[in-house]
Amino acid sequence: MPGRTLRIVVADDQASVREGLVVLLGALPDIEVVASAADGRQAVDLVAEHRPDAILLDLHMPVLDGIEATRLLTAASPQVAIVVLTTYLDDASVLEALRAGARGYLTKDADRKEIAHALRAASDGLAVFDPRVHAALMNAASGAEANATAREGEPDAAADGLTQREAEILALIAQGLTNPEIAGRLFLSTHTVKSHISRIFSKTGSRDRAAAIGYAHRHGLDRLRAQPRGH
Repeated sequence: MPGRTLRIVVADDQASVREGLVVLLGALPDIEVVASAADGRQAVDLVAEHRPDAILLDLHMPVLDGIEATRLLTAASPQVAIVVLTTYLDDASVLEALRAGARGYLTKDADRKEIAHALRAASDGLAVFDPRVHAALMNAASGAEANATAREGEPDAAADGLTQREAEILALIAQGLTNPEIAGRLFLSTHTVKSHISRIFSKTGSRDRAAAIGYAHRHGLDRLRAQPRGH
């Protein structure tokens, strides 16, 4: 709910970066840094101990890297939102992080307000990405399309039994639109949009919007153009 204190863990193997993030984020209202970790294994253990709302996780760490830590956290503590913060921005690492369960992906030049916004949005079940991350996802989707053996140039709109309307809504989610924005674009009620999204999550095996976005890019559904029509 609005105004609640967001409890977070910070994980980064560079002491200066880790300590800086703890100070910067801890100084923000409604943010409490409950612990900080120097490697992925420690991050997993501290999340189990403190049960935070979210974790800010470096991708490349010793002992256990960020991808594997994300997989373990998703399995053991699915209620904890994972936001990856890294200097590395390549298609493979972005997709791996999303497939592992990350809800956000930011680069380390993001400011503290952007990071705090991403953490809070992720804890509310939303996905937040640096614009360059979205570009990387688009590049990865383009590469997958080039290597696909399915119909040339056509998105797989029927993947996992999605209806055309569901595929269109998923495409708009992948483009970063909120539920009210999707409703306005398609002339639907927000309740109808929410119902469609629930079915999309169920059919695609997505636990949140971040996972659904990853699914959309893998299947080329982000290229669909939505058409206003009946429900």
